[in-house]
Amino acid sequence: MPDKTYRILVINPGSTSTKVSLFDNETLVFEHSLFHDADVLLQFPHVNLQIPFRYEVIMDMLREEGIDPASIDAFAGRGGSACTQPGGVTEIDQKLYDDTEAAVGGSEHPAKLGVMLAWKFAQSLKKPAFTLNPTNVDEYSDYARLTGIKGIYRVSHSHVLNQKAVADFHAKKLGGKYEDYNFIVAHIDGGITVSAHEKGRMVDGNMGADGEGAFTPTRIGSVPVLQLLDYIESHSIEEVRLRCSRAGGFVDLFGTANADTIHALVDEGDRKASLVWNTMIYQICKMIGEMSTVLEGKVDGILLTGGLMRFSDIYEGIQRRCGWIAPITVYPGEMEQEALALPALQVLRGEKTALKYSGKNVWDGFPGIEF
Repeated sequence: MPDKTYRILVINPGSTSTKVSLFDNETLVFEHSLFHDADVLLQFPHVNLQIPFRYEVIMDMLREEGIDPASIDAFAGRGGSACTQPGGVTEIDQKLYDDTEAAVGGSEHPAKLGVMLAWKFAQSLKKPAFTLNPTNVDEYSDYARLTGIKGIYRVSHSHVLNQKAVADFHAKKLGGKYEDYNFIVAHIDGGITVSAHEKGRMVDGNMGADGEGAFTPTRIGSVPVLQLLDYIESHSIEEVRLRCSRAGGFVDLFGTANADTIHALVDEGDRKASLVWNTMIYQICKMIGEMSTVLEGKVDGILLTGGLMRFSDIYEGIQRRCGWIAPITVYPGEMEQEALALPALQVLRGEKTALKYSGKNVWDGFPGIEF
């Protein structure tokens, strides 16, 4: 008797797109990356308000593909914004949905919409929903947490899903396991995060959606605090929050998050576009340098991934400044869709048990130390 075919819809919202894939067991049936211009998304004052818009975009795509949503056995959505979580596949339930909607983890990254959309579909069709390695998986070292302000701690807000998938894939290419190596992984797209992976744990990285690191097509990146305070005097807190996550970077400097548009200007020799584009590359290189010191220079590879790696000059700029640290390998795009689908399939088959969301942060302080 043939194995049962399970149909899984993967929903992966990003800062400028919604990527949707349909799998029948391990087989990819189709994949669509649905781009949303910043002008459209900025019509929604809060990221949660994008849910009806993105839901209808997905429904329109399913209709065009001739797929009855009722034929889908499970939904898998990218996640984030809830309490910090351990790595692995987690079942989406009402508590995880509610904490994600409320952003109890403090980040309003659009990745959170994956959990919310998957749950919306699952609830309407009485099917299960799962998430894997959300943006707030917390494996940080204590040195990566502390800041110079009492009560403010750095937490993990990163492209964990893709970074771990790429690191695992590269480790297998090297003949080993993810836990055998030290990698620096840079996800370079509408958001940019660079993380240090030490023997299977992501021990440090930048808080990409919180205004830390390189500026990106949609984010401001790191800005000197006193200058930012001066800026806030003539702008609202809401405006600044928006620029941290969705309306900074290219959007603020050019009015669009479309990297193809900006890079076309670079190719034409536009001085402003060239300055902005090359500064972004320069800032990514600084982040890679930081992570190399976290790993004490013991780096087995620098892995570059994400949608912007379709532009070869990003690799060339990073190779020029960082090639001495470790061999650099490029994985254009991302591996997130399959990474989300396969663990969900294993759960459906009874080969793996999904984690339950605890509603509590992984880390709750330094043992024996008070501040």
